[in-house]
Amino acid sequence: MISLDRLAQITQRFQFLEAKMAEGGGDIAALGREYSELRPVVDQIDAYRQLLDDMAEAEAMLRDPEMRALAEEELPVLKARLPQAEKALQLALLPKDAADARPAMIEIRPGTGGDEAALFAGDLLRMYQRYAEARGWSFQILEMQHTELGGIKEVTAHVKGEGVFARLKFESGVHRVQRVPETESGGRIHTSAATVAVLPEAEDVDIQIDANDLRIDTMRSSGAGGQHVNTTDSAVRITHIPSGIVVTSSEKSQHQNRAIAMQVLKTRLYDMERQRIDSERAANRKSQVGSGDRSERIRTYNFPQGRMTDHRINLTLYKLDQILQGDLDEVIDALIADHQAALLAEMDG
Repeated sequence: MISLDRLAQITQRFQFLEAKMAEGGGDIAALGREYSELRPVVDQIDAYRQLLDDMAEAEAMLRDPEMRALAEEELPVLKARLPQAEKALQLALLPKDAADARPAMIEIRPGTGGDEAALFAGDLLRMYQRYAEARGWSFQILEMQHTELGGIKEVTAHVKGEGVFARLKFESGVHRVQRVPETESGGRIHTSAATVAVLPEAEDVDIQIDANDLRIDTMRSSGAGGQHVNTTDSAVRITHIPSGIVVTSSEKSQHQNRAIAMQVLKTRLYDMERQRIDSERAANRKSQVGSGDRSERIRTYNFPQGRMTDHRINLTLYKLDQILQGDLDEVIDALIADHQAALLAEMDG
């Protein structure tokens, strides 16, 4: 049952924020963020309240002989809308992941499968690039190492835009590919894999790093594929001693490299902390928050059958070409809906 007191509190908070922003007082950015988060919730509250008011009015009309026929016609229609309105409101009231609105870092690494896994890692990178383009997000590659055959040994990309982490967080895990490699003359299907990690970007307030915990090395960096060799000591490697995390960046400018490497380091440390909190919560909860276990096989891309299967929600789509071109909304929407259903079930339970 939805508590009307709670709805009133949310509406009051929204009105307070609206008034505060009109005055121009307080931290405008923080107020604006909370206001835009509450707006869709308040819209659902208003729609739900309106429906309850309309139902009460129709009930009252039943007692009026002249209006009775109209009320008897209207009331079942209004009552039929109630479950849908309640569900929409419950979804709007679900606790939000504080990181949902943040930019994200995507890290892709080939797993088992040698050269074929490295080529598949490149396919995944292009898939996410195209998806970001379709959504109007910016997609910047921070660090990438190629294999001789044009595959990817490792890549880190920075994605910025609206609701980036909310839509990409379920991509973390092991992606498996089944196809006949171009290098394979016998036409046998090979299975290989790549691991994707999507990390919400850390803000300065999230992670404080003690300079004494860092070892910073500068190295010679070579340009793309060994061409345009840049002989200046511009590549930066930062080691965070307590956690053992090592981050490198090899852009043209050393100053830029240090900033990029620090941002990646903060993001990885923030992610470690989120994972720790999530696993503590998950120990006494039914559903795992966020992206779950990164070593879990989450998806299979089967080229001979032209299908993609997401194993977490048993969703199979026979449109592999479109998916690899960045048409990911159908599977992401299904994953979000499944996650919301699990949260709703948890609240009811």
